Amino acid sequence: MKNKQITLKVFFLTFLILTCFLSNKSVMAEVPVIKERNILANKAKEINLSDILITDNSWNKLPTYKDRTFWENVPAAMRAEYIANAEKYLNYNWPAIKATDYLEIIRSGDRRQEAFATANAVFNTLVMGELIEGKGRFIDQIINGAWFYCEQTWWGWSAHFNFQKAPKGLPDVNDPTVDLGVGEVSCNLAWAYFLFKDEFNKVHPLIAQRLKQEVMHKAVIPYYQREDFGYMGFKGGRVNNWNPWINYNMLNCVLLLEDDPIKKKAEVQKIIRSLDKFLNGYSDDGGCDEGPSYWGAAGALLYEGVALINSATDNKFEVYSDPLIKNIGSYFYKVNIHAPYFINFADADATTGGNPATVYRYGKAIGDPKMQRFGAYLAKLNKMGEHSLSGKICDQIRNLGLLNELQNAEAKEALVADFWLPQTEVAGARDKEDSYQGFFFGAKGGFNAESHNHNDIGSCVLYYDGKPCLIDLGREQYTARTFSPRRYEIWTMQSQYHNLPKINGVDQKDGAQFKAKNTNFIADKTKAFFTTDIAGAYPEEAKVKSWVRSYMLKRGKSFTISDKYELTEKKGITSSNLITYCKVTELVPGFLKLEGDGFSLVMSYNPKIVKVNTEFIKVTDTGLRRYWPNGVTRITMEYLKPGLKGGHELEFVPTK
Repeated sequence: MKNKQITLKVFFLTFLILTCFLSNKSVMAEVPVIKERNILANKAKEINLSDILITDNSWNKLPTYKDRTFWENVPAAMRAEYIANAEKYLNYNWPAIKATDYLEIIRSGDRRQEAFATANAVFNTLVMGELIEGKGRFIDQIINGAWFYCEQTWWGWSAHFNFQKAPKGLPDVNDPTVDLGVGEVSCNLAWAYFLFKDEFNKVHPLIAQRLKQEVMHKAVIPYYQREDFGYMGFKGGRVNNWNPWINYNMLNCVLLLEDDPIKKKAEVQKIIRSLDKFLNGYSDDGGCDEGPSYWGAAGALLYEGVALINSATDNKFEVYSDPLIKNIGSYFYKVNIHAPYFINFADADATTGGNPATVYRYGKAIGDPKMQRFGAYLAKLNKMGEHSLSGKICDQIRNLGLLNELQNAEAKEALVADFWLPQTEVAGARDKEDSYQGFFFGAKGGFNAESHNHNDIGSCVLYYDGKPCLIDLGREQYTARTFSPRRYEIWTMQSQYHNLPKINGVDQKDGAQFKAKNTNFIADKTKAFFTTDIAGAYPEEAKVKSWVRSYMLKRGKSFTISDKYELTEKKGITSSNLITYCKVTELVPGFLKLEGDGFSLVMSYNPKIVKVNTEFIKVTDTGLRRYWPNGVTRITMEYLKPGLKGGHELEFVPTK
């Protein structure tokens, strides 16, 4: 007992010294500095990429349509499902994308995403069905799908008209722009051309010719000729997941379709320069401020792009030993709570399956056994190999080729005891390494202009036995308002619907200037402690000098939320909010019972300091209902007589 007391004293003495040092230095969260690392361009120069880039299609090691041995060895259940799925579309009536589908974005804000996405999914299903069966039954419908796209004005999504010079609402055929939708469709069409060119020519010589022409004119040429698409990074500033997402798709198109070796080399070099802009704006800790579900279109597709360049240079484009590349990979498993639940700050989804094959291959490439095992674990969790796959054509083919290796690989869930991303200012800790049993918490500092930002500085999530207790709601279905000046009118974006205080009746404000100060995390075998001063996240009218929010995990025992504040004026109601997916019951004043999925916790508070109210919120949005179908509860703790200085503490313990 005496040794435990000494350890506890040493822990807090260390933290006190560190906190005092930080307070004197007044360390503020900052927008990540753009560092001209140019990791990829430097590697390209080192290996003389222009001299060694493979300019024919011999770089491609994926099976083709004629490799019937490969397709016949796909597991029987998967083969049957792929073929059955394709058979559903043998008489599919390819729809017209109507003018009113596009116009709805400026009329009601509805993105009509399904109007653009459905045909793409059908096309991929038919391609995969034909690859598997190999009898030519689906060729005509694949041709119809290709012709459908050839006749379409634009392959993008209505939410992304801002790239064109003409007014929003309808695509301008004379101003081809490349967005996420154009990239996805182009990649699939390029692979269909590569796989079925000979079959198309047996039907009519204009089919393949027209298909290639449309991909070049709608995507490859405008991408190559223009540098003003913001996601490319050439206009300055940090770029988000659009950069690797579109670059990966365009890289596939360039490698498959560009016939001019000189142009192909220049186009690949441009993609490398653009990918570097993504890396140059990344924090050294590898943290994805968009969250783990967006990591699948950010860090994961960065890796896929690099892997593709590596293939096209006969494995000479080796950048996997770079610390940043390693950190971007390891981020994904660090933020795992208990799959499919991940830390989901900002717009990120509460659950994600990731792409198991990409996680596995990324871990293998960077020499991270934990990540590699986690990829194999996710494959088993997703029952990969029992059902047909989804995604782009090239990704499905690649993942089918990896099935046997994945199924025989060592599989283990990544459950790290704790982690700290000092630049991103995100931390997490659990009761015990390699176990999802007991408490897990995640917390963040940062600033309120992160990619896909919510006003959530200082917020946390709390899970028990891998199930949600205190939650981050995430986002509703995207509409035009989501990415407009009215974004923070949406309730899920506001700090009062996060696990945060409302100070003098005022919420946090959006903008890079609203940020945390003195954020820090420290952990040992028995405890983990996170603290941050969130006063800077609130505008002047909040009249707050400091508000130190702290989280303490006593491993295997309890979780505590502590607030210590100093106001310059008292002018409104000050309260603290919690959002929970648990059923909330008051036991007696000072104690609430939180009943979750297979667990219950008791939350204690001081009824002399705060008054507790609960508000059940029915969840109707289809996006939120994926995670919180039973509705959520907001617990509001209103300070009864707040002074200019004060504080409060909440403790969570499991019921016996």
